[in-house]
Amino acid sequence: MYILISLFLSLMALLLMGGAVYEVWMSWGDAALFVPSLLDGIALIVIGMAVFDVAKFLVEEEVFLPRGQKSQGSQRGTLIKFLVIINIAMLMEALVFVFTAAKKDISLLVYPTFLLVGSVLLVIGLGVYQKLTQGEGP
Repeated sequence: MYILISLFLSLMALLLMGGAVYEVWMSWGDAALFVPSLLDGIALIVIGMAVFDVAKFLVEEEVFLPRGQKSQGSQRGTLIKFLVIINIAMLMEALVFVFTAAKKDISLLVYPTFLLVGSVLLVIGLGVYQKLTQGEGP
């Protein structure tokens, strides 16, 4: 079952990345759409990488390794890497939203500010998590 879920997640990740490339390619000739689609494409590729990483983690953890064999340090590293990828995607979305809001209506800048604050809180939370778990054994 985990193999099927991982294959499905991998396919969805590839579709996200392919859709990003297609979106950028289609906006190539239009200068007004190119930069926003490029930023959206980067965000989609980063999200696709995060989804692919989840699929890889499922296969490694649930299929290839016997239960409980993976070290806590390795699990911690996987979690941190996944959350960093999610944070990058949040920051990219906030950046796209800032440019869009700044051109349309300055009062819309409140929403990307919330995204940026959430991203900063995630970085702070990751730092606290790393500090609290750095002394744990394998």
